[in-house]
Amino acid sequence: MSGDFLGQRVLLTGGLGSLGRAQAEMFVAAGADLLLLDRPGDPRAEATISQIGAQGPGAVSWIGQDLSDLAGTQARLGQICEAAGGVDVLINNAALIVNKPFEAFSLDEYEAQMRVNVGAAFALSQVVAPAMKRKGRGAIINFASVTLSGAWSGYAPYVASKGAMVGLTRSLARELGPHGVRVNAISPGAVVSDAEARVFGDRAAAYEAWVLERQCLPGRIQPADIAQAVLFLAGDGARMISGHTLEVDAGW
Repeated sequence: MSGDFLGQRVLLTGGLGSLGRAQAEMFVAAGADLLLLDRPGDPRAEATISQIGAQGPGAVSWIGQDLSDLAGTQARLGQICEAAGGVDVLINNAALIVNKPFEAFSLDEYEAQMRVNVGAAFALSQVVAPAMKRKGRGAIINFASVTLSGAWSGYAPYVASKGAMVGLTRSLARELGPHGVRVNAISPGAVVSDAEARVFGDRAAAYEAWVLERQCLPGRIQPADIAQAVLFLAGDGARMISGHTLEVDAGW
């Protein structure tokens, strides 16, 4: 893996969460110059960037940006990407997730998850596509979710956004494929993460037992398992894979 992405520029959203950190560390270790994006003012930023940068030999640049501001995100990232000469890989990893009954969600809460989870992916794909098309190559990787299996309840806006991400992936793969740009999605299973701990809290033990009963494989999926799949889809080993959703769910 070392040097596989040497000289390539990678834009990763949601870089401060568990899944994002694992991806960031692997890309930097593989030589990529990483543009790491997450919410501005996050107290984890300084320590996380230092930790990721230590993986070397790639470099890390921090971008604090509110992805719910779609127009602002496009304008700012458009300037950054143009100044950098474009990016080679875009990873739309960022997502909001809230657990409560369907009837309890307000329309604003529904819209917020749709904007961040899929709207930002659309906006950023528009930003990076022109340079990728000019170069005749590039990779966009979106994030779907095992929750599309229908086994979860209480996540209606989140699940809706992930279904939209699968549709966006297939559509962009068709439009950008003739220009050498590949578009795929990762569908993680139940990953051990900060988000899982936050959502399930004191129900964590019961949730873990429920997960393990449904997986084909024993053991919990770790963020590094997802990161390995992302690197595969971003790299030359997947050069003829596009429009695909890769399930990394331990056989759900």
